[in-house]
Amino acid sequence: MLMIAAGYEDGNDADALRRDPMFKLALDRLPSDKELCSQSTISRLENLPDVRALLRLGRALIEQYCTSFRQVPKRIILDVDDTFDRVHGGQQLRLFNAYHDDYGFQPIVVFDGEGRFVTALLRPGKRPSGHEIRAFLRRLVGAIRANWPRVEILLRADSHYTAPEVLDWCRANRVDWVLGLAPNTALRRHVEALEKTTAERFRAAPARGKVRRFKEFYDAAGSWSRVERIIARVEAGPEGTDTRFIVTNLEGGRAKKLYQGLYCARGQAENHIKAWKNHLAADRTSCHHAEANQFRLFLHAGAYWLLWSLRRAMPRRSPWRVMQFDTLRLRLIKLAARVVELKTQIKIYLPSSAPDQAIFAILLDRLPRLVT
Repeated sequence: MLMIAAGYEDGNDADALRRDPMFKLALDRLPSDKELCSQSTISRLENLPDVRALLRLGRALIEQYCTSFRQVPKRIILDVDDTFDRVHGGQQLRLFNAYHDDYGFQPIVVFDGEGRFVTALLRPGKRPSGHEIRAFLRRLVGAIRANWPRVEILLRADSHYTAPEVLDWCRANRVDWVLGLAPNTALRRHVEALEKTTAERFRAAPARGKVRRFKEFYDAAGSWSRVERIIARVEAGPEGTDTRFIVTNLEGGRAKKLYQGLYCARGQAENHIKAWKNHLAADRTSCHHAEANQFRLFLHAGAYWLLWSLRRAMPRRSPWRVMQFDTLRLRLIKLAARVVELKTQIKIYLPSSAPDQAIFAILLDRLPRLVT
């Protein structure tokens, strides 16, 4: 995990980094101690866990999520999404995805509303079914409520998670939801008049910019067990009229606030996935066995926690608090240093001209609290 967080996601990098004094210090070893593990040891580690071990690691990851709070929250928001992971070999579970026109996986990834990593599940490169999502949520919510029995949970996801199995299970298990809803002819009939008047308002005063209006109504798909509250967002602009729908079981709140203030905030989860995949190379799932690649996802989740916790320790309202992981790593981790081992102490010399020296003093003061 330390290698991945530092930008060395390939196991081959271990052959050089095993002699690095800073990595030794991070593992409570002296720079003069024996070398760390090699690439071959990393490869054996990745292929070591079986299904039961991975289940225990998944529960440990959720426990890490729960212990990251100073006190039990009243409500948490879970942003559930899947992302395409392109592969270039004959890995187990790989599948051809017509939309991406390539072979790959499509793991389900879960973050909370503040960017904490909750869990990740490796799966074939296709859209998950309602039965699969329900089984995944049952394990996830069960593990969270094993730590917090009374916590309120709000589920946010896009339209292909709006399956009847998911809605019925969430209602039976005290899980609220705000989910995207794919448009269809039946839904559009509810907003035909609103789309027309919204377009007329924009044409009357195009200089004022786009016109956005909202409407809520109750309806149900043929496969649903009951009608649900549906919110429509109609927007008219130079490109024409665009209409989006969401479905929720929340009873209170205005339609505009639920859509713009609550549902649209799930777009931040896309940035979390981007940081996990692009800045921490979580798509490096090149092992042949599915168990090894699932273990890789957990390793990259651990690296995400390291950098997220580092960023969380930064001063509030500072640019460091919202900095991307790759920038954070470049300015605080990828620095040249000279390590001198003495008889009773170890000195680390940073360049006197190194930028951002002030933040090091703040960070070193807060790191003990981060570790404990």
